[in-house]
Amino acid sequence: MGQFATPTELAGDVVSAAVELLGRRKKIRFLDPAIGTGSFYSALCNTVNRSRVARAIGYEIDPHYGEPSKLLWKSSRLEICLEDFTQAPVPTADGERFNLLVCNPPYVRHHHIAADSKKFMQVRSQEASGVKIAGLAGLYCYFVALAHPWMEKGGIAAWLVPSEFMDVNYGQFLKRYFLTKVELLRIHRFDPNDVQFGDALVSSAVVLFRNSDPDDNHKVSFTYGGTLKNPAFSKEVASSALNLEAKWTRFPKHDVRPASSVLRLGDLFRIKRGLATGDNRFFIMTPDQIVERGLPKKFLRPILPSPRYLETDHVLGGRDGTPMIECRQFLLDCRLPEAEVKKRYPDLWSYYEASGSIVKQRYLCRTRRPWYAQEERPAAPIICTYLGRSDKKNGRPFRFIRNESDATAANVYLMLYPKPVLERIIEQDPKVLTYIWEQLNKLEPEHLLGEGRVYGGGLHKLEPRELANVPIETLGAMLPIDLDSEQVQQDLFETTPLA
Repeated sequence: MGQFATPTELAGDVVSAAVELLGRRKKIRFLDPAIGTGSFYSALCNTVNRSRVARAIGYEIDPHYGEPSKLLWKSSRLEICLEDFTQAPVPTADGERFNLLVCNPPYVRHHHIAADSKKFMQVRSQEASGVKIAGLAGLYCYFVALAHPWMEKGGIAAWLVPSEFMDVNYGQFLKRYFLTKVELLRIHRFDPNDVQFGDALVSSAVVLFRNSDPDDNHKVSFTYGGTLKNPAFSKEVASSALNLEAKWTRFPKHDVRPASSVLRLGDLFRIKRGLATGDNRFFIMTPDQIVERGLPKKFLRPILPSPRYLETDHVLGGRDGTPMIECRQFLLDCRLPEAEVKKRYPDLWSYYEASGSIVKQRYLCRTRRPWYAQEERPAAPIICTYLGRSDKKNGRPFRFIRNESDATAANVYLMLYPKPVLERIIEQDPKVLTYIWEQLNKLEPEHLLGEGRVYGGGLHKLEPRELANVPIETLGAMLPIDLDSEQVQQDLFETTPLA
């Protein structure tokens, strides 16, 4: 049910920060929409004199936690409602609303939310917050939206949520809500290497805001690492700048992007994810397996192995284009109709028939015609790993690999294809590609980490658009490119899809 218990010390820090923003003298009307066993209410009792708490309510859908909690807090001011907060009736009078909302909402991914429940919550969330939630949003996003009308004007909210909303597309809803419906005060992001929940590999953030109309010129405090009381880094960022920034995890370690145009990697390369086979064990094989299965060579093309088996960052190609590496692998890619394969290539048909009954029912395969056909991904001259950790000996989570073979790559890589503006330069001097590859591997890790996203335990990830957004001012200055010329501007903004 997406329940992750809040550690006692963390609960105390969150409540202390929220109470400080509320003010010392106000009577407290406390709400926790996903109270569990009451860690935040317990922290509140340890933070303020209990006489300040005028009312306290918590919602809990799971009786496994709710029933013991009712017994635990029966002699306190806390009222526990054993019901689903997403369906609870909203307060209609000002005196029934709350001025201190603290919550660690359930973390349930969108594909685990029933379709009818999702539609219901989308409609109700938009009515409650004025902002529509994307279909890929997790359950915690609905909690934030649905809680909006429960807060009194001037009230303080503290939400302990996954920091992923700061980078992903569906997180645009939350960011729009934080910037247009309330006064966003602070976002503290914990160091992903310091996982706050032992049973969840997610990077966490605490979002603090006041339920009041936002000032266009107000600044938001971004803090990172350490604790809420003693963060390792901090920076104030104008809300107007946040409106223009897609990746909030850049802060506080990075500055606001300059308004002027800066050459980015996507200006020189069209970046695509490597191909998804549908079943690597079935479609990718070694030379020995090819011989053993008697498969025709015409339907096999070289493919690079996964990064952990690719020991070099410079892949040379033999006369036939096959990569000159120890771990050679090939992709089975036939596009002929089944009837023709059965008639002309009996060994291949036998392999499909003997081993493919389960494979062709997989999602990717059953959407293809024929089911065994592969995506079109020509070899790219430069590829990049898209997952990595920053705690490696060289401190570099991502590898850029120069590929001089005809090998394609699977979706564990990002493939960089030169755009026309770069193709013309390469035609005049082919060594430019190798120079670019060398410079990419010299980029400071922070340049890449600032564009990507991070998960609990320090696992970093780069999507194609994120890699495309990496600034390469120094690299561009070394290339014979006049950025202001009409031809270059046309090439930079051309949108012809990759064949």
